[in-house]
Amino acid sequence: MTFTGFKQADFNTFQIDGLDERMSAIQERIQPKFQLLGRDLTDYLASQLGNEMFLHIAKHARRTVNPPKDTWLAIADNKRGYKKHPHFEVGLFDDRLFIWLSFIYELPNKDKIAQALLDKIDLIHNLPAHYVISLDHMQKDAFSVSDLTEENLKRFRDVKKAELLIGKHILENEAIQLTGEQLIEQIKTIYNQLIPLYQVAKAAH
Repeated sequence: MTFTGFKQADFNTFQIDGLDERMSAIQERIQPKFQLLGRDLTDYLASQLGNEMFLHIAKHARRTVNPPKDTWLAIADNKRGYKKHPHFEVGLFDDRLFIWLSFIYELPNKDKIAQALLDKIDLIHNLPAHYVISLDHMQKDAFSVSDLTEENLKRFRDVKKAELLIGKHILENEAIQLTGEQLIEQIKTIYNQLIPLYQVAKAAH
């Protein structure tokens, strides 16, 4: 099977009421696509980085009441997990696709990674202007990479719960127009531009 892209029904998953009902739809509609897409992207990142990478698909296992507002795949250089490592993500909210290089609060040595990125802030500012930054992986809110300040990175360094995600949003109406092949190529292009930042973080990690 080949990845055919995301459809309206995939985004509509997040309008389904009830934890069990929404989780069933995520497992049936979205996770098989994540397996196909993630396999391709994992192989690609491994070839670009020169080391083995591993695919992880969000299980939302800790949820007992509230259905997830989003779901994602993550790719990291650790087989057992991704949250304690710099990692790449692709995921969906109800109205957008997100493509991230992610540094979340569970990362050890977050202060060292943040300082390394602070020292190389021009690498972030030189990304395409339509790339965005998020400071909380739970929220849709994002702002242009050109608006990232040293204060943002210092907060990421100094505040234990602070996070940093760098990448791109593709709105639902655009995402559903893309074929699987077109989307894969677009994600690979984005990852290529994020790899230098990943390497800076890994060197500090």
